[in-house]
Amino acid sequence: MRRRDILRGLFAGALGAAMPWRARAVTPDEIAQNYQRQAIERFPLKLVETTGDNALAKWQELKAAGQGIPVVLGGEDEHHSLGNLLTPFGPNGPYGPPLRSVEEILQKAAEIRFPDDLAARNVAGHQAAVQHLKDLLAAKPDMPLPVITETKDGKTRTLTRDETIAAMVRDRHEPPIGEWPDRPETGWGLSVAEDTRTGQPLQKVIIGLAPTDDWTTIPALLRWGDWNGCPKPEEHVAALRSWRDRYGAELVGMSADTINLRVASRPKTREEALALAREHYVYCNDIIDQGAETLSALAAALMANDWWYFWWD
Repeated sequence: MRRRDILRGLFAGALGAAMPWRARAVTPDEIAQNYQRQAIERFPLKLVETTGDNALAKWQELKAAGQGIPVVLGGEDEHHSLGNLLTPFGPNGPYGPPLRSVEEILQKAAEIRFPDDLAARNVAGHQAAVQHLKDLLAAKPDMPLPVITETKDGKTRTLTRDETIAAMVRDRHEPPIGEWPDRPETGWGLSVAEDTRTGQPLQKVIIGLAPTDDWTTIPALLRWGDWNGCPKPEEHVAALRSWRDRYGAELVGMSADTINLRVASRPKTREEALALAREHYVYCNDIIDQGAETLSALAAALMANDWWYFWWD
C-alpha cells in the first residue's frame, strides 16, 4: 500500500473518531439549542429561575439584595420564549450587524426630548410609508392590499379596495378622546409572569440581574427594540427616565415584546391623565389601537392603576 493511501486511511479514521457528528445530520432542535447556549453565554444579565406566582416576591428579594437590578424576563415555553431577548447576542455570523455599544445608546438617549422627538419621528415615519405605498401603487395599480375590516353599530364589514387605500394613505391622527368610562379597567400587574391565554401564572419564569445601579439602562444593555414599531433602545431609555422622574416609574418586567412598569404616583386630574395617555400612545400606539380604543379609557385606567402595560406585535 502506498504511503499516501495509508495516511488517507489514518486521517479518515481519526476524523471519524474526533467528529462523531459526521455520521448524521444536525437537527433543527440541536441548532436552536446551540444558538441559545452561545447567546446565553454573551447575555449581559445573570439569569435566575422562579415560578410565575412567586415572580414579584423574588424580584423584590433580589432588589433588596443589592447585587444588581432585577427585571422579570418572562417564561421559557413555546408561547413565552426567552429567545427574542437572546437574539442580539446570538452567533449572527460574518454578515450580522455588530452590537451597538451601551455607551452609544445612552449618549443618544440623553439627546432625546421625550415625548416630542418620538412623536415627530412617528409622523415622519408614517409620511415616508405613505409615500412608499403611493409609489408602489403608481408602478403597479393592481398590487395586492391587506384586508381591513371595521365594526360600526355592532356590524363588521370589509373595506372596499378604494376605502382600503384611503385608510392606508390617511394622515396620522390622534386616537378618539371618547367618553370617560364609569368603571376604568383595573387589575394591571406583572403580565410577563402570566400565561396570556389563560391568565394563570407561568410554571417557570426567568428573572435577569442587570449589572447596573440604574434600571433605565436595561433597554440599552439588552439592545431592546427597533422592530415592528417598537421604539429604539435609546427611545425606551429616554421615555423611562422621563416617567421615572415624574411618576416614580420602575421597570419590573420586560419580556420579548412586553414591558411592565410600576409607578409610585398616579396622575391626579383627568387633564393630566389625558396628557399622559397621549404620551403612552406616542410610545406604544397598540395600547389604544388594539387595547383601550380611546384616550379617555386609557387615561381613566392610568388614574386607577399603579401598573403600566405596553406591548408591541
